[in-house]
Amino acid sequence: MPEEKFTLLRRFQYSSEAIIYKGKLESQGIEVFLRDITIVDSNPLYSNAVGGIKLFVKTEDVSKASEILNEVSLFSVDDDNNLIKCPKCGAEQVELEISIDGIKSLIKVLIFGAFAIFSTKYKYTCQNCKHEFN
Repeated sequence: MPEEKFTLLRRFQYSSEAIIYKGKLESQGIEVFLRDITIVDSNPLYSNAVGGIKLFVKTEDVSKASEILNEVSLFSVDDDNNLIKCPKCGAEQVELEISIDGIKSLIKVLIFGAFAIFSTKYKYTCQNCKHEFN
């Protein structure tokens, strides 16, 4: 039986990112292996020390996997899966940002945790011109 070879495709700071991309590739029939996910999950501060979580695919699947991952947008999309455009400059490099509204809200989050989700504010920020909008 010939030895299978694997190639490092991407590195991720957090396991949540790696798992999302792993799921995307597996849904397209590509076998994926994650390395160092347990180390990073046990202590996220170790991520930089070990070089992050590594996503490997079979060497023969590298080009197909790269194509699939390049289709995944790093920016926010609307309900129809179209990139959100900045109302000021028209750029499509818009990210959703979540912030805590004031000191009272911060205290609620610290005391009540996830139940204080209503204290958070959501806004979009254009990465091109830094314009913020709802």
